[in-house]
This record gives sequence, structure tokens and C-alpha cells, in this order.
Amino acid sequence: MSVATFNSICFTGGSLWKDEAKNSRALKRYEKPQRLYVRGSATLSTKSLQTEDGKSQKSEKQVRIGLLGASGYTGAEIVRLLANHPYFGITLMTADRKAGQSIGSVFPHLISQDLPIMVSIKDADFSNVDAVFCCLPHGTTQEIIKGLPKSLKIVDLSADFRLRDISEYEEWYGQPHIAPDLQKEAVYGLTEILREDIKSARLVANPGCYPTSSQLPLVPLIKANLIQYRNIIIDSKSGVSGAGRGAKEANLYSEIAEGIYSYGVTRHRHVPEIEQGLSDAAHSQITVSFTPHLMPMIRGMQSTIYVEMAPGVTVEDLYQQLKISYKDEEFVKLLEKGVVPRTHNVRGSNYCLMNVFPDRIPGRAIIISVIDNLVKGASGQALQNLNIMLGFPENTGLLYQALFP
Repeated sequence: MSVATFNSICFTGGSLWKDEAKNSRALKRYEKPQRLYVRGSATLSTKSLQTEDGKSQKSEKQVRIGLLGASGYTGAEIVRLLANHPYFGITLMTADRKAGQSIGSVFPHLISQDLPIMVSIKDADFSNVDAVFCCLPHGTTQEIIKGLPKSLKIVDLSADFRLRDISEYEEWYGQPHIAPDLQKEAVYGLTEILREDIKSARLVANPGCYPTSSQLPLVPLIKANLIQYRNIIIDSKSGVSGAGRGAKEANLYSEIAEGIYSYGVTRHRHVPEIEQGLSDAAHSQITVSFTPHLMPMIRGMQSTIYVEMAPGVTVEDLYQQLKISYKDEEFVKLLEKGVVPRTHNVRGSNYCLMNVFPDRIPGRAIIISVIDNLVKGASGQALQNLNIMLGFPENTGLLYQALFP
């Protein structure tokens, strides 16, 4: 069977090998010219591939994944993304309040996934796990990760390991850090900026959603000395899913619908994370003005950023720097001049779209970036990071296009 014939495989919700090297390996395994039907699944089940006569073919998924905190939105997104990942399969799922239940009973949209029953974290067996996505609330993650086998690769989606200064963590999160040794080991996982550090990491602290949408456009401009370090204003807006799945009065439909709500004014916990990343880029302390807003939508995030350009710098210089910085990136896209990024155009995807515009105030510019807060702002970037940590192409399982309309 030729590569061209193999590439004509019928897809019914899953994906297979996309480069010729992997195709050539697969050709050796599938010598008969029979059509394969692929049922997307996040599990390690050997029933993922079936021929027309119903006979099973062994799955290629060889990396065993533990998902801690599977009953939240970020956990559900991990399951959705792994359904089309050819190498990662879920062998362990925890959810203390939903222990004993299936993922389909908690998230009916995932009912097609043949996955392990969720268990309490205290009953979790990590002997059949190679890597972990930790989707637990901040404050609980440190102790749990401390107790995990040292052989595991871990991507933590909480805030527990994002801030290098543990005293700063205590100040902003209201509790002491109980795993300072692990904090020293953790690598901050802003993929496009810190890819080389992520490659050799055992523990990656996945960035927050607001810091992702803010740092991706700002870091290249700061590194190139194109903008002033002072007077950076970040105005961000997020869908309600960013607040999590827990029942909260402030997140009721009647509280959210038909209005905009500013929260965490001057004291949002993502402020020190943003400032840490920008200060690293500048090799100097940067303080920003950051205000987040809750929008009456489910998904999506937009950061509108106001900056003062360095003397002699133009908006065209900013545009060209972003173009150079991200020209080879899969998931960060600078739009054509004058095109305004929209959250609709990244919904359900791992993409970040951005653009830069001249301000009416001379010497200032306006930058707009958009992401899906649950994908590039959380689970998608986490998968991108684990792909890198384990030596797989970082776009594996992440080539979902945005869901529109």
C-alpha cells in the first residue's frame, strides 16, 4: 500500500499519523489494502482502530496519562483533546467529589469516551502512569505533587508553581507554599517563549489564561526594547468558564447575563505572574495596570493592551517584530494589518491571534490578542507542553480549528 493510499484513510472523529516517517512505519503494520475506521478515544484501548470486517487493530497510544481533577472544565478539555491524540491514552482519572462515576455521566458530551472510572485521589494508583495533567485547585496541588513518583512528567494547571518567589505566592494566594523544593524545580510553561527550558523539565507550571494572552504579544516587544517599561495597561475580558465549574452565586445566569463585571481590580492573582514574565524579558522590574472583566459568554478571552513606544519607534516596528517573532509558530498568528482579532475565531482551538494598531495619542500603540481561555489559556497549552517534554511534535492532538459560528 502506497503512502498516498494510506493517507486516504477514512476519518470518523479521530486522527492518525500525519508525517511520512510515521506513515512509513504504519505501512509496515497494515500491509492489507483495507480501509480503517478510526474512533477517536482518549483511552489506551486496543479497540480504537477497526477494519471494515470489524477486526481490531492495536492502538498506537503508548504514553499512559493520569488526569487529576477530571471533573472540572480544564480536565474535560484534556479528555476532549486527547481523544484525537495518537500517542497519549488516559489510564487514571481522579475526581474526589465524583469518585465512582464515569466521565460520560459528569460530562455527557464525552459519553463516547471509553475511559477509566474516576477515583478519589487517595485511591489513585500511579503504577500504570507515565505522565500527569494536574487540574486541581490552587492550594491543594503542592502536597499532592510532592507525593507523586519522581519518575512522572507533570504539567500542573493550577497556580501553585507559577511564581518563583514563594513569599509572593503567600501574599497573593493567602497561604504559605508547602513545596519550596519543587518550586525551584518547576519550569514556567509559556510554550512559545520558554520552549527550550520546557524540553528538559519534569514539572511544568502551566501559565494562567490572562498571563498567556498578555505575555505573548508583550514579551517579544520588551526583549527588542521597542516599548517603554512604564505605563503598560492591560484590559482583559474573559468568558465565564474561566471561573471554573463550582457553583458560585456571582456566576449564576441572572448575575452574569446582559452585563459586564470587573473583578479583582488591582488585586487579581494573575498580576504577579504577568509582571514576573515581563520583568524577566526586560531584566528589570515591570509593574502593569491590569483589570479583568467577566463577559456574558462561555469561552474566549481578549486582552487589549496599551503601550508607550520607545523613542523613535513606530507601530510598523512593533508589527514587524511580532511578525518576525512568530513567523514559524504553529499557534500564534499575527493578523494582516488592520484586521481586528475576535474571540469567535479561536473558540475551541489552541490559537492566539493578535494585531497592533496606532493609538490616537502620539507615541502610543494598542495591541489586541485573543485566545480560548480553556484551550490556549489552559488545557491546550498544557498538552502542547507535555508533547514537548516527551519529545513529540508539539502540535500533536491540537490541530483543531476554531468552532465558528
